[in-house]
Amino acid sequence: MKVTRIVLALILFSHLQWTSAAPGAGLHTWDRFSKLPYPGDKAFLYDTFPDKFMWAVGTAAYSIEGAWEKDGKGKSIWDTFTRGGTRVSRGDVGSDSYHNIKGDLRALQQLGVSHYRFSLSWSRIFSNGTKESYNEKGVEYYKSLIRGLKEIKVQPVVTLYHWDLPESLQNLFGGWSNSVMVELFREYADFCFRTFGTDVKLWITIDNPFVVAWHGYGTGVVAPGIKNDSDLPFRVGHNLLKAHAAAWHLYDDRYRSSQGGRVSMALASHWIKPSRTRQENSKACQCSLDFVLGWFARPLFVDGDYPPCMKRNLTHRLPSFTESESLYVNGTADFFALSHGPALSFQLINDSLRFGQTEDLGLRMLLYWVRAEYNNPPIFVVESGWYGSGNTKTKDAKHMYYLKRFIMETLKAIRFDRVNVIGYTAWSLLDGYEWYREYGIRRGLFYVDFNTPDLKREPKTSATFYSKLIEKNGFPQLPENRPAQGVFPCDFAWGVAANSIQVDTIPTQFADPSVYVWNVSGNGELKKVSGVQVPPMRRTHHCADYGIILQQVSDVHRMQVSHFHFSLNWSSITPTGRVSDANETLLRYYHCFVSELQKVNVTPVVTLWHHTGKLSSLPAPIEADGGWQSEETVQAFADYARLCFQWLGAHVKLWITLNEPNDEDLEYTVGHQLLRAHALAWHIYDSEFRKTQGGKASLVLHMDWVEPAFSFNREDVEPANRVLDFRVGWFAEPIFGSGDYPVVMRSWLQQRNNIDLFNYHLPVFSEEDRLLVKGTYDFFAISHFTTSMVYDGVEDKYTFKDKLQVQLISDVTWIMSPRRNSPVVPWGLRKALNWVNSRYKGVPIYVMANGVQEDIARFKDSLRVYYLYNYINEALKAYTLDGVNLKGYFAYAFSDQRDPGFGMYGHVQEEVILKSSLGHYKNIIQHNGFPAPGTAQQQCPHAPVHGSGRYILTKHPIVGFLTLVSSCMLITVCLVIYYGVKRHKLITKK
Repeated sequence: MKVTRIVLALILFSHLQWTSAAPGAGLHTWDRFSKLPYPGDKAFLYDTFPDKFMWAVGTAAYSIEGAWEKDGKGKSIWDTFTRGGTRVSRGDVGSDSYHNIKGDLRALQQLGVSHYRFSLSWSRIFSNGTKESYNEKGVEYYKSLIRGLKEIKVQPVVTLYHWDLPESLQNLFGGWSNSVMVELFREYADFCFRTFGTDVKLWITIDNPFVVAWHGYGTGVVAPGIKNDSDLPFRVGHNLLKAHAAAWHLYDDRYRSSQGGRVSMALASHWIKPSRTRQENSKACQCSLDFVLGWFARPLFVDGDYPPCMKRNLTHRLPSFTESESLYVNGTADFFALSHGPALSFQLINDSLRFGQTEDLGLRMLLYWVRAEYNNPPIFVVESGWYGSGNTKTKDAKHMYYLKRFIMETLKAIRFDRVNVIGYTAWSLLDGYEWYREYGIRRGLFYVDFNTPDLKREPKTSATFYSKLIEKNGFPQLPENRPAQGVFPCDFAWGVAANSIQVDTIPTQFADPSVYVWNVSGNGELKKVSGVQVPPMRRTHHCADYGIILQQVSDVHRMQVSHFHFSLNWSSITPTGRVSDANETLLRYYHCFVSELQKVNVTPVVTLWHHTGKLSSLPAPIEADGGWQSEETVQAFADYARLCFQWLGAHVKLWITLNEPNDEDLEYTVGHQLLRAHALAWHIYDSEFRKTQGGKASLVLHMDWVEPAFSFNREDVEPANRVLDFRVGWFAEPIFGSGDYPVVMRSWLQQRNNIDLFNYHLPVFSEEDRLLVKGTYDFFAISHFTTSMVYDGVEDKYTFKDKLQVQLISDVTWIMSPRRNSPVVPWGLRKALNWVNSRYKGVPIYVMANGVQEDIARFKDSLRVYYLYNYINEALKAYTLDGVNLKGYFAYAFSDQRDPGFGMYGHVQEEVILKSSLGHYKNIIQHNGFPAPGTAQQQCPHAPVHGSGRYILTKHPIVGFLTLVSSCMLITVCLVIYYGVKRHKLITKK
C-alpha cells in the first residue's frame, strides 16, 4: 500500500508541473483532476496536518450577538431588513452572545481551537456609522471578549464588516453604492486597528463581498434588499474593493510594523464542474468562478483589474479601474481568505452564474484552482461547513460528516496537490440567526435552545468530532486502516456467484441434419448441399451436446475459482408446484451443468430459492394460492428440495435452501414460514441424503453492515444493534441461536404496538417449530455489499425508518458507487464477520456474494478492482487477526449477462469480454490472499489440474468423432503403403 501511495503522489506531482502564475492557469484544473487515478484518488486519506496548522471556528455578529438596541447600539440594515417583507423572525436576540461571553469562551475551550473568528458590529461601535457616534459600551464588549480569548490562549481573527452596515449609512448615502463609503470604512477600520490591534494578528476587512454586492444590491435576497438596478451590484463591488484596499494600506502604513498582523478580504466561492467533457465547458466553468470569486480575487492577487470573462460579458456595465487605482488595489491581501459552504453552494448562486455547468461541493479542487490561478498564495479557509435542519438538536450527523469531508479534502489539497493551506475554520461556533434562512437551519457546533431564557448551549456531535480531530491534528492512520499481509488456509473456497445461469435445453452439437461438402480446391470452406439431409440420429443426448453449458463452464474454469454459486429456478422446474409435474428436461440440464463443473474441479454451490423482492419467483399456482403465507407452500418447498437433492446431489456438496430471505419489507408471518421451509429442507437433506452425498446445507442472509453514526458513548451503539437484530438476527437467532426471535426484536415491537397502535405481529414459535428450526445449519453464509450508518434522530424523512425509529445516512467521505445508497466501505465486511462470530462463536462462515455495480461499458472496471482488493483484504483481517472461522469468499458476479453491472465478464453483442477485475481476482486467488513480499510460497496439496486438453476429453461425442476420423486416416495410410509396396514388387519382377 505504501507503494500505491508513492505512485499516487508521483502521478499527482506530474500533473502539477504545468502550473504557472499566468492568469487563467486554473483552467487546467478540471483536466488535471479528470486524469487522477479512480477510485484511489477518492479514497479517504489517513494523514495529519502540518505543525502549527490553525484550527479555528467562526461566528458573525448579527447571527449570535443579540442585544440589537441595547447599551447604545445603533440599528443595522439587518435590523430594518428583518422587519419588512415576508420575514417572520429576526436576529434581535440571536444566541445572546452579548450577555454570554463566558459561555462562548467555555465552548471554545471545549473545542480546543487555536483561533476564533468573529466579527465586530459596526453599529455597536459607531451607532450611526461615524466616529462621532462612538459607543464605549459596545467597544468594551469586544475588549472583554478579546481579553477572555487571550486568557484561554485562543487567537482572535477579527472581521471588520460581516454584512451588518449601520442603517444610517444606508439611508444617508445609499450604503455601498456610494463611493463615500470608502473613506467611512477606512475611518472605522482605523479605529478598530488602533483600539484592538495589539492583541489581534489576523484581520478580515469585509466578508464575502460577492453576497453583499450581488444579493444585497442585486437580487435583494439579503439586506439591504435592493433589486431594481442590474448594474448596481458591480458598482457596489467596485466600492467594496476600494474600501478594502484603503483599510489594507492604512494598516500597512501605520500599524503593521508595531502590531505585526496580517490583513485580507474573505472571498467566498462555489465549485463547478463541466456538464460535458469539452474544452468549452471547462472555459464556462472558469467563467463561472471568475464571476463569483475572480470578481474580487483577480484585482487583489493578479493585476488590479477584473477577469477578462467579466469584461467581455459586461462591457460598459462593469466599472473600470484607473491605472493608479489598479496599483492601489493590487496586492492588498497578506493571505487568501477563502469561504466555502452553504452561503453560496446550492443556495445563492443564480443559474446565470453557472453558465450551463453543474455546481459541486469540491473544496479540494477549489483550493487547487486558487493555487493555480493566483500563484500559490497561503490560503486560510475562514469559513467552511454545512448545516442541519432547524429541528436538529445535538445529533447533527449531516453537519458532522460534511465537516469531515471538507477537512479531508483540505488535507488532500495539502498533501497531494501542494496547496499552501495554513488554517481551517469550522462554521459556526453556535446556532444563530442564519440570514435569509432565519432559524430554518442550524450551523452551530453547539446547540442553542432558543426556547429557554438563558439560551442554553450544548455541544453537538459535530463539536465532539471537531475537538477530537483537532487533538489528533487530522486523521492519523491506525493499524486497522493499513492493508493486511497474509494468506488464507489451503482449503479456502474461492468462488464466484451468479443469480442464475443461462439455460438452453436444446442440444447444439449433432443437431444439424444438413449435408456439407468440403471445397478442397478452393478456399477450404464447407458448403451446404441444398435439399439433402441425413436421417435423424438415434442417439442419447450427452452433457457435452449443450454448447451453452460448455461455454459457461469454460468461462468459470478460466477464472480459476474453486466454487461456483448459482440459483435454480423453482417455477421452471415445477411449473405447477407439484414434483410429479417436474420438468425433467430442465433437471437434466442442471445435472449436466453441475457435473461439467465438477469435471474441471469447480464445486457447484446451488441455491434452491432466490428471493427476488417484489417479483415473485414461486410457481404461479403456489403464488395464486397465497404464496409463502400458505402452509402448503412450505410443504411444496420441502418436496421440491427433495427432488433437487435426488437429481443433483451427487455433484453438489454445498446447498443453499433460501438466498436472502431476510427482506425487511417482508411480513413477519412470511418470514416465519420461510424459516420453517428452510428447516424442513435441511432436515430432509440431513436424514435422507447427507450420508450418501456427503454435502452441507444452510441459507444465505443478506448482511450489509450498520455502523453507529456516532460512537462517542454506549447509547450511540444501541440503534445500530437494533437494526442488525431486525435485519439479520430475525433469521439468524432462530437457526443459529436460541430457536426464537431476538429479545430486542420482540420487546421493541411490543413497545411500538402499545404506544403507537401499530400492528407489528411477530409470530410465536411452538415448541415443535422451535425444535424444528433451531440448529438447521452447517455453516453461516452472508451476502454483503455495502455499509450504512444509523442514529436515533430524525433529519431526513426519506431515509428515516419509522418502524425502528432510526435515521439512515452515509458518510460523505466514502467512495460512492453508481448504485444508489451503496457506498464502498471495505471495513464493513470485517465488522459484519466479527458480528456473526461474536454471536455464534466459531461457526464456519462463507461470504457468498460480495461485489459492486459499475457501468457495464467500463471493461477497465477500476472501481471493482479496488473493491475486490480491499474487501478481500478486510476478510483476511477477520481471519488472521480476529480469529473468524472464514471458509470461503465468493465475488459477485460472474457475468453482466445475468447480473447487469456486477459481472467480471462483459458482453458486446455476442462477444465475451474479460474485464480488468477478473485478472486481479485471479491474481488474488493464485496467491491465496496477500502474502508478504519475500515470504516462502504457501505449500498446499493441489487437486489435479485439468488443462484445455483434459477438458476436451470430457466431450465424449467429439472424442468418438475424432477417433473415427483418426481410424479412417490410419487405415487409408496403411492401404496406400500396402498397395505401393505391392506395385513396386510387381515392377521389380518384370
